[in-house]
Order: sequence, then structure tokens, then C-alpha cells
Amino acid sequence: MRPADVRLPEAPLDRERLAGLVFELAAQLHVERAQRIALEVALERAGVIAPGVLDALAEDSAYRARAQAGLDTSMHKLLRVLAEGDDPRTPLRHEAPADPT
Repeated sequence: MRPADVRLPEAPLDRERLAGLVFELAAQLHVERAQRIALEVALERAGVIAPGVLDALAEDSAYRARAQAGLDTSMHKLLRVLAEGDDPRTPLRHEAPADPT
């Protein structure tokens, strides 16, 4: 599933739920970014990779496919926050895609 395939609910989301989702995403993004930068710096300092090698991977089709699969999985997890619940009126409950894994 790609972001363009995601349908937003027609009714407004609950503010608490939406705020929780935004803060969870911000926290995850911060951790992921810090870990990625630390790993890149450690690999460069150890001489395992040359500076700029990771940026060049953006042109590699196998890398892009793996990155897309990771995005698809992350989007599925994100939508679970909106789709799962006991209330049948839960936003996106019926529109939530199946787990891509």
C-alpha cells in the first residue's frame, strides 16, 4: 500500500486519538533518525564505508524495493491505530488493508 492509496475518514478524528498518533509518529521518527545517523557515522569512522556510499544507494532498485516494503509495513501499523477498535464506527475500520507481511 502506498500513501496515495490511503483513504482518510470522512468524519473528523477524535482529537485525543489523533494527537496520540502524531506524537507516536514523531517519537518513532526521532529514534529512527538518530539510530540511522549513528550507524552511518560509526560505519564511516570504522572505514567500512566511504562517505556518500549510503546516499548512492538511492539509485539501487533492490534497495528501493526493500525501502518500499518497509514503508508499506509502517503504513499498515500506522493505520491499525485508526482502524482497530471494538466500536464499529472506528475510523477506517473497514478500509484498513490487510497486513502486507
